[in-house]
Amino acid sequence: MNLTLSEQWLTMGLMLLSGIGMGVVFDGYRVVSHELRFAKWTLPLFDLLYWAAATVIVFQVLSAGNNGEVRAYVFLGLAIGVIIYFLMLSRAVIAIVRWIIEAIRYLIGLVIRLFDLFIWRPLKALYKLGKVLFGFLVALTIFSFKIVVQLIRPFWLLGRWMLGPLLRPLIKRVQPVIAGWKLKEKTARITQRAVQWWKQTFGRTSK
Repeated sequence: MNLTLSEQWLTMGLMLLSGIGMGVVFDGYRVVSHELRFAKWTLPLFDLLYWAAATVIVFQVLSAGNNGEVRAYVFLGLAIGVIIYFLMLSRAVIAIVRWIIEAIRYLIGLVIRLFDLFIWRPLKALYKLGKVLFGFLVALTIFSFKIVVQLIRPFWLLGRWMLGPLLRPLIKRVQPVIAGWKLKEKTARITQRAVQWWKQTFGRTSK
């Protein structure tokens, strides 16, 4: 397929822009990997991914410009674009990428500091205040209970002393009746039956 001169110049211009774009991505990737300190063993993998992505993108641009035909001016355009980038734009792009990374770090640090100042520290203060108030309320409750017990104790002793002669005969009469109920024996039987039922019911299912 023969392309017109304008189509060839358009394709060459697209390849030139693609070369500049490849340089921008390469410098950006290089700065990010250095600033974030990627492990050395990951760098070859990222290099492979970069070249694979660059090849796909350039082929897509080439397909849009001249239906994917590979001509000498295609490589010429790419080479010129890469050379222009590294001679004129590389330092500026590297500086911009570093500035963006520093800005992101600053914003993350600012968010962390604001979170610590307005959320974490107030929550810690409320927690400590709650512990103090809870301890104070517990101590106050125990103290009040002791006071109430001390106040009631004389009346309890007085009532027991006054009602003792009346309650002793009643207790003596009630004790045989309660003993006749055999509560201990009945409780032991109920407990034994419950244990046997448990063993028979759940012991079989476990087997």
